Amino acid sequence: MTTTTTYIAHGSGLSFRGLLLSEWIKLTSLRSTVWCYGIILIINLGLAFLLSSVVPAPKDGTPVLNQAFWAQFATIGTAFSQLVIAVLGALVITGEYGTGMIRSTFAAVPKRLPALLAKAVVFGVSTFVISLVTLAGSALIAAPLLNAKGMNLDFGDGRVWLAVLGAAGFMTLVGLMALFLGTIIRNSAGGISAAIGLLFVAPIIMQIFVSITRSPWAQNILEFLPSTAGQRMSTYAIGSLPQIKDVVILDAGLGLLVLAAWVSLFGIIAGVLLKRRDV
Repeated sequence: MTTTTTYIAHGSGLSFRGLLLSEWIKLTSLRSTVWCYGIILIINLGLAFLLSSVVPAPKDGTPVLNQAFWAQFATIGTAFSQLVIAVLGALVITGEYGTGMIRSTFAAVPKRLPALLAKAVVFGVSTFVISLVTLAGSALIAAPLLNAKGMNLDFGDGRVWLAVLGAAGFMTLVGLMALFLGTIIRNSAGGISAAIGLLFVAPIIMQIFVSITRSPWAQNILEFLPSTAGQRMSTYAIGSLPQIKDVVILDAGLGLLVLAAWVSLFGIIAGVLLKRRDV
């Protein structure tokens, strides 16, 4: 971390490329980065292997059902690894507030917004690459185990790989949302709590409302929460979605738009507060 501070402190007038480099150094210097990405790898690969090994194949499954089954097992790890990436996303920015390094960062970049943008780009690209590699690995691990159960999977099915791509995008957007929440709150515990609350607590509360009231408004709110919208991004597209009266059901494309809207909302708030507040 000393090397990083020195680089930034003497980097007045840094180009955006220089900002990207400095943020890359900071990200890769943190132990939490290695640990969190390592845990994500273990969760994604481990769950794919475990479930593909022990869960029986669908009885009389059609080829389409088998492909959907494979896509689900390949991406199921995101249900848990989103928690890890949310923690890392918050720590990427709140760690600097905690150590005081944020003062050196803003001294080198008085406009502040380029520093936040560079941090988001570096973290987002790194998360997308790590997530895509681990999820693609999960699909490749699950496939032979499921084939051994007689499923005869089609590796050329683009919808499976699109689901894997969507799951990697989901992980990336969740991490960015946590990054912006951390920027808004400026505290590690607060940023992590806000991200976890939005991703895990809010859906549970709305599911309780849905089960009790059966009201369309509660189901619609649940559908537009970040975690639900993000999960739609990794759904294997079988055909037209079932329609429920007065209830919106998102497909993968709409799920991406909704989650991107959440990230943009918090990003705008974070940018405004970053410009107006003292360090």
